[in-house]
Amino acid sequence: MTAPRDVERVYSTADVVAKLRRLADALESETSFRIQIAGERFRVPARAQFSIEHERGDGEEEVEFQLKWKIEETDSDDDSEGTVV
Repeated sequence: MTAPRDVERVYSTADVVAKLRRLADALESETSFRIQIAGERFRVPARAQFSIEHERGDGEEEVEFQLKWKIEETDSDDDSEGTVV
Protein backbone atom coordinates (compact mmCIF):
# COMPACT_ATOMS: atom_id res chain seq x y z
CA MET A 1 0.00 0.00 0.00
CA THR A 2 1.17 3.52 -0.80
CA ALA A 3 1.90 5.84 2.14
CA PRO A 4 -0.62 8.68 2.66
CA ARG A 5 0.49 12.07 1.35
CA ASP A 6 -1.14 15.52 1.35
CA VAL A 7 1.09 18.31 0.05
CA GLU A 8 0.53 21.66 -1.57
CA ARG A 9 3.30 23.29 -3.57
CA VAL A 10 3.45 26.83 -4.95
CA TYR A 11 5.07 27.07 -8.40
CA SER A 12 6.05 30.04 -10.54
CA THR A 13 3.59 31.14 -13.22
CA ALA A 14 5.93 29.85 -15.94
CA ASP A 15 6.14 26.41 -14.28
CA VAL A 16 2.34 26.21 -13.89
CA VAL A 17 1.80 27.22 -17.52
CA ALA A 18 4.21 24.51 -18.71
CA LYS A 19 2.61 21.84 -16.49
CA LEU A 20 -0.92 22.82 -17.59
CA ARG A 21 0.03 22.72 -21.29
CA ARG A 22 1.48 19.23 -20.97
CA LEU A 23 -1.47 18.12 -18.83
CA ALA A 24 -3.94 19.44 -21.44
CA ASP A 25 -2.13 17.54 -24.20
CA ALA A 26 -2.27 14.30 -22.17
CA LEU A 27 -5.98 14.78 -21.36
CA GLU A 28 -6.82 15.57 -24.97
CA SER A 29 -5.01 12.48 -26.25
CA GLU A 30 -6.57 10.35 -23.47
CA THR A 31 -3.19 9.00 -22.37
CA SER A 32 -1.64 8.54 -18.97
CA PHE A 33 1.00 11.00 -17.91
CA ARG A 34 3.68 11.41 -15.29
CA ILE A 35 3.94 14.47 -13.08
CA GLN A 36 6.32 15.55 -10.35
CA ILE A 37 4.97 17.46 -7.37
CA ALA A 38 7.10 18.50 -4.40
CA GLY A 39 9.85 16.10 -5.39
CA GLU A 40 7.73 12.98 -6.00
CA ARG A 41 7.05 11.70 -9.51
CA PHE A 42 4.03 9.49 -10.20
CA ARG A 43 1.78 8.35 -13.05
CA VAL A 44 -1.80 9.53 -13.51
CA PRO A 45 -3.77 6.95 -15.52
CA ALA A 46 -5.90 7.95 -18.49
CA ARG A 47 -9.00 6.77 -16.58
CA ALA A 48 -8.58 9.51 -13.92
CA GLN A 49 -11.64 11.70 -13.41
CA PHE A 50 -11.14 15.46 -13.76
CA SER A 51 -13.11 17.97 -11.68
CA ILE A 52 -12.97 21.68 -10.95
CA GLU A 53 -13.88 23.01 -7.52
CA HIS A 54 -14.64 26.56 -6.39
CA GLU A 55 -14.58 27.58 -2.72
CA ARG A 56 -15.36 30.92 -1.12
CA GLY A 57 -15.08 31.92 2.53
CA ASP A 58 -13.18 33.94 5.12
CA GLY A 59 -12.39 36.72 2.64
CA GLU A 60 -10.78 34.51 0.00
CA GLU A 61 -11.65 32.33 -2.97
CA GLU A 62 -10.05 29.19 -4.35
CA VAL A 63 -10.28 27.29 -7.63
CA GLU A 64 -8.93 23.77 -7.56
CA PHE A 65 -8.32 21.53 -10.58
CA GLN A 66 -8.38 17.92 -9.43
CA LEU A 67 -7.64 14.54 -10.97
CA LYS A 68 -8.80 11.51 -8.99
CA TRP A 69 -8.49 7.75 -9.50
CA LYS A 70 -8.43 4.47 -7.60
CA ILE A 71 -5.03 2.86 -7.12
CA GLU A 72 -4.85 -0.48 -8.91
CA GLU A 73 -2.19 -3.14 -9.47
CA THR A 74 -1.70 -1.85 -13.03
CA ASP A 75 -0.76 1.65 -11.77
CA SER A 76 2.98 1.05 -11.95
CA ASP A 77 5.57 3.76 -11.60
CA ASP A 78 7.20 2.75 -14.92
CA ASP A 79 9.11 5.64 -16.53
CA SER A 80 8.28 4.36 -20.00
CA GLU A 81 4.56 5.11 -19.75
CA GLY A 82 2.87 8.40 -20.46
CA THR A 83 3.86 12.02 -20.89
CA VAL A 84 6.02 13.63 -18.20
CA VAL A 85 4.25 16.75 -16.89
